[in-house]
Amino acid sequence: MIAVVNLVPRSSCLAACAALSVSRASFYRWRRPTVNPPVTRPKPPRALGTVEGQAVLAALHSTRFADQAPPQVYAKLLDEGTYLCSPRTMYRLLDQAGEIKERRNQLRHPAYKRPELLATAPKQLWSWDITKLRGPEKWTYFYLYVLLDVFSRYTVAWMIAPRESGNLARKMIAQAVHQQKVPRGQLTIHADNGAPMTAKLLAFKMADLGVTKSHSRPHVSNDNPYSESQFKTLKYRPEFPDRFGCIEDARLFCQSFFEWYNAAHQHSGIAWLTPQQVHYGEAPALIEQRQRTLDVAFANNPERFVRRAPRPQPLPTAVWINPPQEASQQPEEAL
Repeated sequence: MIAVVNLVPRSSCLAACAALSVSRASFYRWRRPTVNPPVTRPKPPRALGTVEGQAVLAALHSTRFADQAPPQVYAKLLDEGTYLCSPRTMYRLLDQAGEIKERRNQLRHPAYKRPELLATAPKQLWSWDITKLRGPEKWTYFYLYVLLDVFSRYTVAWMIAPRESGNLARKMIAQAVHQQKVPRGQLTIHADNGAPMTAKLLAFKMADLGVTKSHSRPHVSNDNPYSESQFKTLKYRPEFPDRFGCIEDARLFCQSFFEWYNAAHQHSGIAWLTPQQVHYGEAPALIEQRQRTLDVAFANNPERFVRRAPRPQPLPTAVWINPPQEASQQPEEAL
């Protein structure tokens, strides 16, 4: 800027700034005299004194008014024939004390711990949920209950009912545990926080069966991903109808779907095997058979496999609902 000042008497300001690549606006701003700092506003004569302000804060801090907003405090004191100051002045005093925050006595929801559930074999972790199937008329629904093994993706039980009921869920889960011959203390069943899932009859029955119950966090949709993924597979099938004519139609459709899903659907999350093959221990033999087939293909045409000899996709050894941080840094298994 000093160089521009020295050039200005011998040329114009425009030429001097252009020659030195200086913005004229910056030069003019630099030459502008320093603005005086703002003057502190004097305290109005009608403002509360120090002692009066401390009295107001003492009233706001009292046990009686500690969880009430200034307008409520103002109104109650007026009803008792006492005037300290206006609600706006109360807010101003609280602001000066750094205490502007929520004062009302409100429920604080606890910090819910996210469920971290692990399955390394079938019959260790099941997930269940209920989805609506549209009925013949508007606002009519049938309710599909599905109990899914998280490790194998095998549907261990399903049911269609005209309503949601914890008692119906209790019967379905008890029957599935007995049919699958699950030992006591081995199984965890995970669900969301719907009314049927949190019913007391169901909780008592699961305790009798030696089953541990687990629930998703409130308003967290991805705490039960495996059931949600299966419902998407169901509703995106080409033959899935827009509506079912009656509950028998829904049951016939689901019977066909779950037979296909368990016995024929090759699932991407379980090495492109079917849930039935994984659930009943057929997976190791099938993966060995795939390896033998690939070995023959490699022996016949090794030049077609550039990097290494081909290997079939392995079956996952662990499946998580919400893996811990150290596990979540590794590639997660596809649903």
